[in-house]
Amino acid sequence: MHQGDEDQFPRERADIERQLAAEADAIVAECPQDLEDLVTLYGADPTRIAVIPCGFEPKQFWPIERRFARKTLGFDPNEKLVLHLGRLVPRKGADNVIRGLAHLCREHRVAARLVIVGGNSDVPDPRLTPEIGRLRELAEAENVANRVLFTGRRAREILKLYYSAADAFVTTPWYEPFGITPLEAMACGTPVIGADVGGIKHSVVDHETGFLVPPKEPGAVAQRLAELYRSPRVGKRLARNAVRRANTLFTWKTVTRAMSALYPRVESGRAIAHGGRARMADAA
Repeated sequence: MHQGDEDQFPRERADIERQLAAEADAIVAECPQDLEDLVTLYGADPTRIAVIPCGFEPKQFWPIERRFARKTLGFDPNEKLVLHLGRLVPRKGADNVIRGLAHLCREHRVAARLVIVGGNSDVPDPRLTPEIGRLRELAEAENVANRVLFTGRRAREILKLYYSAADAFVTTPWYEPFGITPLEAMACGTPVIGADVGGIKHSVVDHETGFLVPPKEPGAVAQRLAELYRSPRVGKRLARNAVRRANTLFTWKTVTRAMSALYPRVESGRAIAHGGRARMADAA
């Protein structure tokens, strides 16, 4: 429905999923949007749906002092640094982040640098990752090519350095079933500016752990970035709240506990959700 002709799954998939939704004793939705889609698009019984999110491992992602992270990665400790990290495919909205950077520079007079981490190779090769070529052309057209750095993919064990080095993490896909990278950024104490879609609008609490913006609206991205740079105290408050929320609701330990609590309910035949309203992870 969201990807149109770009969706490569066979047509039979929807029929199989609809049958599974009808016959399963319990269904795990990753977020409230997932629950809504299961009910409205597949006709699933809401009393048999548990909302249990994906998670992150606290031993892999935690806040690192910003100056140390930047020094380790070779970034200027005093520059304004914005991060986008993830798979480089059109629906992830990296083009929107580049346009947001251009708005930030032109309209708000904030000279920031955008670091884009991701791709199919350790060097940013457009032959191996075609999206890099498209994004580079866009950066040229927006006159911010000198402010956009493509790193290529990076090993998972050093991603926390990139999250911690950034003033803000920006992810604005126009479609996102859940979204792991916002959790990782929050766990590292980095405010998230995320699209108000899918799981992002559940993991990111607007004005508390970051900001939610409409997808495909680069002006809104620029406005929120400018707000962060105008008010460092706001950024610090968002960072504290982000770490707290990530470690309270989204660790794998919490997720596993919720999944473990689900099985006895299924075995005993009890309703998964009361009154047709699925609750967030019984054991969270």
